[in-house]
Amino acid sequence: MSQKCGLVAVLGAPNAGKSTLVNALVGQKVAIVSPKAQTTRARLMGLAIEGETQILLVDTPGIFDPQRRLDRAMVSAAWGGTEGADLIALVIDAKAKFNSKARTLVDQIAAHSEPKIVILNKVDVADKGPLLTLASELQAMLNPQAIYFVSAMTGDGIPELKAELAKRMPEGPWHFPEDQVSDATDRMLAAEVTREQLYLQLHAELPYASAIETEKYEDRKDGSVAIHQQILVARETQKAIVLGAKGARLKEIGQRARTELSSILGKPVHLFLHVKVNPRWEEDRTLYQDIGLDWVD
Repeated sequence: MSQKCGLVAVLGAPNAGKSTLVNALVGQKVAIVSPKAQTTRARLMGLAIEGETQILLVDTPGIFDPQRRLDRAMVSAAWGGTEGADLIALVIDAKAKFNSKARTLVDQIAAHSEPKIVILNKVDVADKGPLLTLASELQAMLNPQAIYFVSAMTGDGIPELKAELAKRMPEGPWHFPEDQVSDATDRMLAAEVTREQLYLQLHAELPYASAIETEKYEDRKDGSVAIHQQILVARETQKAIVLGAKGARLKEIGQRARTELSSILGKPVHLFLHVKVNPRWEEDRTLYQDIGLDWVD
């Protein structure tokens, strides 16, 4: 049987569950996840294999109405994820209201010429009654090739969805080795894991305006890796929140991030975290490059 390989652009509103879905399809964690909207910032590719097919899943930032430069860069990255796509997978939060913003997004995606499928996610916690009505409305608006009902969190419907994606990929050689699960560099992955812990531990307390800057990533002779990162916040009050009493919160963030990174990288990790106040970090072109975003005027 000949090999197949294709690109799927995973699009949707913030908090639709795109990253959780990509992780479920890949079979392991490649994208960070938190309850905070707009957790995903840059395009990241998860690599899933189904039989002789390699599916390149582009996990994109949520599409929303951008207010700031970072917002504009993220939305630009999301639409950029459709470039060269063999299929657009629109992920809809099945338990959220299908409001005017959601309709606008569907209309925007309908204007794209690529084949499309709709994935109604979180069906395990959605009211079953409105689901079929929503599905028929999306069918009329988008004319997708298929509509799937799944729960990325529980895994319901994921094997069937993965088989469907594989079926729609074109013939061609694989673009990545079989054992590779993501196109993210270890350096980028390290920053993302720390940012995930920041969000998970300070979800209600820390505003959206924070970023991780990797100052140094050094492979040591003993097989371990030393990573020096700065947590950038906009105000002194936010720095105090990240540090916690006598630095306890920062220590906990570092310990959890280090444990996960050691597991992902398969080697001991020495993680050094510092908190820096920079009210204008969103205007730092170098930082955008570091986190995989284009500078958008």
